[in-house]
Amino acid sequence: MNFLMEPKDRKLLIEGAKVFNISLDDQAVHAFDLYLRELLKWNQKINLTAIRTEKGVILKHFLDSLSAHPHLPNPALLLDIGSGAGFPGVPLKIIEPSLEITLTDSVLKKVDFQRHIIRILDLKGIQALHGRIQDKEIFQRIGDQFDAAISRACSNLESLLNLSHPFLKRGGVLLAMKGEMGREEMRPFSETAITQYRLQKRVHFLLPYSPIKRTLLMFEKI
Repeated sequence: MNFLMEPKDRKLLIEGAKVFNISLDDQAVHAFDLYLRELLKWNQKINLTAIRTEKGVILKHFLDSLSAHPHLPNPALLLDIGSGAGFPGVPLKIIEPSLEITLTDSVLKKVDFQRHIIRILDLKGIQALHGRIQDKEIFQRIGDQFDAAISRACSNLESLLNLSHPFLKRGGVLLAMKGEMGREEMRPFSETAITQYRLQKRVHFLLPYSPIKRTLLMFEKI
């Protein structure tokens, strides 16, 4: 199988995924290779991401997305809020085909790219919806069916807690993917979480082979 990805970057993807106990076969690597090519090509004309290097996309988009995999319910109906260029939903779908995923974003050009990637990778059980997650039309279309919701895009944690709540089943989980967070940053949200959610887990880690600090917060709807 021929790859366009630089060998050193392909090694970063494969070895980085192993950090999260994910083994990528040639078919998965080929899918990421094609995803990378299309993202960089589209990004020349449409501002999908500020990250414009092969290594940067692999590290800060692909591997960061895969870091959520060990914490997902399985099987799961997953809602990706503010998916942008498809993160983290599309990478998670590539390595876990059993996931049923709904991607959402308010920017149409990004949803167009998501649909393009879904089509060329021939992914099944994944859809991309255009609209703001708070729009009633979105809720009317997809409802409160989800086992899990996830987001890398929402900078305000309190808003994410409120926006995701109607879409989750009772006992469903919200995964908030954040940068480095201290205890002081978490404290203002603890009372909000108590009324709607229970904080189950707080995971601090570095992205593989980098100094980039990340935090994953896992809440259970109560």
